[in-house]
Amino acid sequence: MTPIRYGMIGGGPGAFIGAVHRMAAALDGDYHLVAGAFSSDPARSRETGEELGLDADRIYGDFREMAIMEAAREDGIEAVVIVTPNHLHHPAARAFLESGVHVICDKPMTTTIEDAEELVRLAGERGLVFAVTYNYTGYPMVKEARRRIASGALGSLRKVVVEYSQGWLRTLLEAEGQKQAEWRGDPERAGLSSALGDIGTHAFNLVHYVTGLETHRLFADLGTVVEGRAMEDDAAVLLELEGGVRGVMIVSQIATGERNHLRMRVYGSEGALDWCQEDPNRLRLLDPDGTETVVFRGGETGPDAARATRLPGGHPEGFIEAFANIYRGVAAAIRTRKGGEGMVDGGDEEGRLDFPAVEDGASGVHFIHRALESSRAGSWVEVNDGAANSGEAT
Repeated sequence: MTPIRYGMIGGGPGAFIGAVHRMAAALDGDYHLVAGAFSSDPARSRETGEELGLDADRIYGDFREMAIMEAAREDGIEAVVIVTPNHLHHPAARAFLESGVHVICDKPMTTTIEDAEELVRLAGERGLVFAVTYNYTGYPMVKEARRRIASGALGSLRKVVVEYSQGWLRTLLEAEGQKQAEWRGDPERAGLSSALGDIGTHAFNLVHYVTGLETHRLFADLGTVVEGRAMEDDAAVLLELEGGVRGVMIVSQIATGERNHLRMRVYGSEGALDWCQEDPNRLRLLDPDGTETVVFRGGETGPDAARATRLPGGHPEGFIEAFANIYRGVAAAIRTRKGGEGMVDGGDEEGRLDFPAVEDGASGVHFIHRALESSRAGSWVEVNDGAANSGEAT
């Protein structure tokens, strides 16, 4: 099938995640990078575009210029990938939606609830694909965990524990000029939240994706541990999920020695499961008597996990492949919009296009704002996002 022409906003010099997106988009041959505005500095944008081998007339210094110019071309981009600091997500996504371009956006989708809901409306009105890269949903064993819960293998769900701990911000790194820490610690660019916006929304999305349950209420305690930091770097959140299921979320970027410790445990009346991102090819299952069974990626799994698997068992797959699974699903959705060119490997076993969509992005923004409200008030608050879905593209 013909690769989808895409452009990138952000992802220039010093940006970690832009290169990850480019590798993921390229992995299955579904996409071809043809344009970009890689930095707010035109010279740096041009430098990155040249390094990536783009034509000079398709390297832009501004995303608004890029949206206008690409929309006017017969061979203009079909999709845009947005990997900028948070404050630019909404204006960039809006510019390309209004130009008729499908959007793949990093999280959090926006910094305000109003902006998030506007993107939900625009994507729906224009009939465009809008994906948010909660990439951990792309792991095969996360999909296997979801399948087992949906099948009733754990019985009635009782408790969910999710932890996302990192240690890279244990010092005031932003004061040293470190680029990634600098913008994440700046409310003008990161938005109202730092740790929750950066990694907490991943944990929140994972709870919904795996259990299929929405969050009704939450009680959050957000704290700033490192002196001189402008926003929170540590948080604990109690969750009340659908059906009275209890949840605990731990989010920290000052957990000394931790690298990227995302772990989720789900306890039911008849069993439990445990998955950790740093050992992603294993899913630990627990029986009521304490018997443990480990299921491996590439082994006896359901069709969703099998479709998300590229290599035989024992050959590790990880972060890039999980991202690529989202990109593959988005490609299938875009081709469907183009008239059925193909949906190979794009859906789950129920025929849904299995990637986080614009509604999931809006749910994450609601979560951030409700958690901040709860922490300030010192009380439980209703979430009432009205936006969560089960990973089905809009």
